[in-house]
Amino acid sequence: MRFGFTRRAVVLGGLLLAAAMPVAAQESKPVLRFSAVFTEQDIRAEMMSRLSEGIAEIATIEPYFGGNLFKQGTELVALQRGNLEMGNIAPQDISNQIPAWSVLTSAYLFRDADHLRTFFDSDVGAEFKQMAEDQLGIRILGPTYFGARQVGLITDKKINTPADMAGVKLRMPGGDAWQFLGTSIGANPTPMAYAEVYTGLQTGAIDGQDNPLPNVENMKFYEVMKQIVLTSHLVGFDLLVISKASWDAMTPEQQAAFDAAAKDAIDFSQKEHLAREAELVERFKTAGLDVYEPDLEAFRTFAQQKYLESDLAKDWPEGVVDRINAL
Repeated sequence: MRFGFTRRAVVLGGLLLAAAMPVAAQESKPVLRFSAVFTEQDIRAEMMSRLSEGIAEIATIEPYFGGNLFKQGTELVALQRGNLEMGNIAPQDISNQIPAWSVLTSAYLFRDADHLRTFFDSDVGAEFKQMAEDQLGIRILGPTYFGARQVGLITDKKINTPADMAGVKLRMPGGDAWQFLGTSIGANPTPMAYAEVYTGLQTGAIDGQDNPLPNVENMKFYEVMKQIVLTSHLVGFDLLVISKASWDAMTPEQQAAFDAAAKDAIDFSQKEHLAREAELVERFKTAGLDVYEPDLEAFRTFAQQKYLESDLAKDWPEGVVDRINAL
């Protein structure tokens, strides 16, 4: 059999192959599936959009919001099984597998969003991130702040110290850890479904609730409250993570660029959340609520002592609270 290849055909074939190579290279860029329970309207969705733009040369982020890919609390296992490359993971989910991490979910450990970031950038923060990398196979890119929990009450009684919270029926989510959080600020914690809180406040079944201010606005709790005590007893955050397998597949230069892009995106999100909280303080004051800050040092001392004396602290690294307080 005779093959009728000509020099022109060979040259043309070479040109076509060369033209196809950039496309093939582009197609080989990794796709990183990202799962989170927050919605597309959340500030953190914009954070992910900014991150996607920042690492466009390295990888493509494929986002899934509203728990559409994996339900809340299942993202970490999906990462560990290789079914997911990136996620926004609650520290409580990590503490379920690494008990030492439960300290990071305790009341008044972090003073504010800046202290939270300082911790994760510190030597002690690096130790906790290394635990997660070694034991869970994930790399933590940084904490994603979403607001501090504040106490909202239907009573006029001024709250300055934890002693003033005695007897206050404070709605808290169900579960021992959440109920202990209520006890740690001096209240009488009362479990109640989130959807029932408005009616509970309205009827007096509960004296108050604790949530970040954006939640108070979204659920219209402010309509049936008289005051908001800015206790800031729990700095709310999740963790932006990537699987160690996906991270290790990058070059050191790509990893450095990814880290820088993640920091910029997280900076944006934190700034926007803080601005939103400040805006809501003024809005609630205008709506007629008494909004004020109590003796935070008294609350912090009381809460940390409660935790240190509890069984929850038995798995905490020795001296870790003091190290974090000193940051």
